[in-house]
Amino acid sequence: MAGKDFEGFVVLVTGGSSGLGRAIAVETASRGAAVVIINYASSKAEAEETARLCEAQGTKAVVVQGDVGEDADCRRIAAAAEPFGRIDALFNNAGVTKFAPNHGDLDAVDADDFLRLYKVNVVGAFQMIRAARALLEAAPQPGAVVNTASIAGVTGIGSSVPYAASKGALTTMTLSLARGLAPNIRVNAICPGFIDTPWFGKAMPDDRIERMRQGVINSTPLRAASTAEDIAGAAVFLASPASRHVTGETLLADAGTHLGFASLSMR
Repeated sequence: MAGKDFEGFVVLVTGGSSGLGRAIAVETASRGAAVVIINYASSKAEAEETARLCEAQGTKAVVVQGDVGEDADCRRIAAAAEPFGRIDALFNNAGVTKFAPNHGDLDAVDADDFLRLYKVNVVGAFQMIRAARALLEAAPQPGAVVNTASIAGVTGIGSSVPYAASKGALTTMTLSLARGLAPNIRVNAICPGFIDTPWFGKAMPDDRIERMRQGVINSTPLRAASTAEDIAGAAVFLASPASRHVTGETLLADAGTHLGFASLSMR
């Protein structure tokens, strides 16, 4: 248990209404964050539930709507932290995909899919960092940025070619910004593998999700289908004082998927 290592922190989580974003928000609250700002694009009720869970830990929660693909929204989201004078940790967790798991079917995606995914997954993260830069630099210790990338961006697997490509771009951008924003801001990335959340239910029937879940369990060295809570601790580590000398790092938290133990298929 990390104790209260986030005591007094101001935390901003994009895509914080559910899944990994919610788990990150609640984890930071449980570790003493004074304020958790929860961004959502469309799921207001779910974002308010995340806020309630954070407040149950004694943390002040602020809910703010915005699409990180829009620069004006990013500036408005970051402005929610202005009353508190700083941002200690920014989790760029918002992301979208196009489900086209047969990567050999080049007609399953088009240029608009690439542009839509890059707008949120890559440009959105960049815009959030730019909008939050002054507040991150105002933190007593170097402000921390944690980008939610994916094992898809490392190994080329995942829900679609545009998704994998966008997450690969995000890890490269993490390196560029870690150099460019040092020493006042640290920038790292987390690369989860399969996370067992309702996200897949948006595109797949329950029986297919269950087959995929069992396939993940059978094909990963740790024999696990990770939950959002399993991954949140690794993401939060990268924003914690324990990682104060870590920047430009990509942390693979995928139950060993990248080791190539067996072929991971989403079909």
